[in-house]
Amino acid sequence: MENARLIPRFPAAGAAALRFAPLTPLSMAGARLVKNLGLRHPSLFARLGDLAEKTFLIDPTDLPFVFRLEPQPDAPRLEAFRRDDAGRWDARIAGPLAALLGMVHGVYDGDALFFSRDMLIEGDTEAVLALRNAIDNEEIDLAAEAAALFGPLEFLASGPARRLAALIGGLSGVALTRAERERPA
Repeated sequence: MENARLIPRFPAAGAAALRFAPLTPLSMAGARLVKNLGLRHPSLFARLGDLAEKTFLIDPTDLPFVFRLEPQPDAPRLEAFRRDDAGRWDARIAGPLAALLGMVHGVYDGDALFFSRDMLIEGDTEAVLALRNAIDNEEIDLAAEAAALFGPLEFLASGPARRLAALIGGLSGVALTRAERERPA
């Protein structure tokens, strides 16, 4: 399929430099983001039901680390780990960072990514499908979620976050925000 050529890859030099970066700040930011996601979108993790007890390994294959997501509605967790230190997981979703982000933002179709082999799913596929459906239903926009981390100052952070996401997205080809949809008149 043509999708493989269209999905940008994280630059190899950047990935090599990230091998030595500490993961604690990334884990702290991920923990705060996923907690805020749970507060702003309460049905996101709740709609997983019993599958919220599963552990998901989110594996951006062009980066030297992975994320372990535990989506319990009352206390969701997201932590970054070196690939070899990720521990146990029930379901693994692997692919280039751009594909993973694009799927969250509705730019790429998860089924098409899977069938084109740009995305690999291992383990509990029922849990992966439930998570994907929950994310699709909520129409998550990570730029908006990042701005929301500023709490009452979200209105100040929203514009710059959206402009920065658009700039980086335009330069890299990676969807860092949900595409604007036509609004009914």
